[in-house]
Amino acid sequence: MKIDRARAQKAFADYAAHYNAADAKVKLKIDHTYRVAALCARIAQSLALSPEDVDLAWLSGILHDVGRFEQLRRYNTFIDAQSVSHAALSVAVLFDEGRIRDYLDDAGADALLRTAVEWHSAFRLPEALDDRTRLFCQILRDADKIDILRVNVETPMEEIYNVSTAALRRSPVTPAVLDAFYAHHCVLHSLKQYPADNAVGHASLVFELCHPESLRIVDEQGWLWRLLDFKTDNPDTAAAFAAIRDELHRWLHAQSA
Repeated sequence: MKIDRARAQKAFADYAAHYNAADAKVKLKIDHTYRVAALCARIAQSLALSPEDVDLAWLSGILHDVGRFEQLRRYNTFIDAQSVSHAALSVAVLFDEGRIRDYLDDAGADALLRTAVEWHSAFRLPEALDDRTRLFCQILRDADKIDILRVNVETPMEEIYNVSTAALRRSPVTPAVLDAFYAHHCVLHSLKQYPADNAVGHASLVFELCHPESLRIVDEQGWLWRLLDFKTDNPDTAAAFAAIRDELHRWLHAQSA
């Protein structure tokens, strides 16, 4: 399947242009989309996939967060639990409304792309996926998780999660969130009770990365450690983040050994 990257990028840009790019949250998702697409391509290349499959992985990154713009317009939040599933909304925009044809004419990869978009932010992938679909899902999920680390450093958490600086700095960490972190898996949204839980949850995404190149990128970019330099006035939270940094250093060293 031949994918015209210029066409696909223009289709995304044209769609995003219907929303207010002067809004920091809109710009955040535009920039995130392009970075995730580039990360998808890099991870796919590291796996020695064909040029066509590298392009397909790249396209999944372009498509994955299309629903974020409508989520923000309708609900003024990026928090799915307070609005709707942004992944489901992305599927609706692309496949139910037929906008996928703005990106490519060939429908041969529609099922794969739909699955990758639908499951990119899920806690776990379904067991029944075929190997090829699972691979592309994992590439997209890795790329998205990597860039989420960056987003949570470059964009104030107050903006992302609609909390005050005071609330963020006095926030404790929920014990169940720490338990999930030390179990080395990502944190369910339902466990998060306080603003600081979001930083712990995002750091825990590293445990879910599937590909060696993904871990190399995390190490290379350094956003993880900046995320964990969490500014807090709560002594218990400060101690928790110091221990989290130590655990992640140990775990990442073990992965590269």
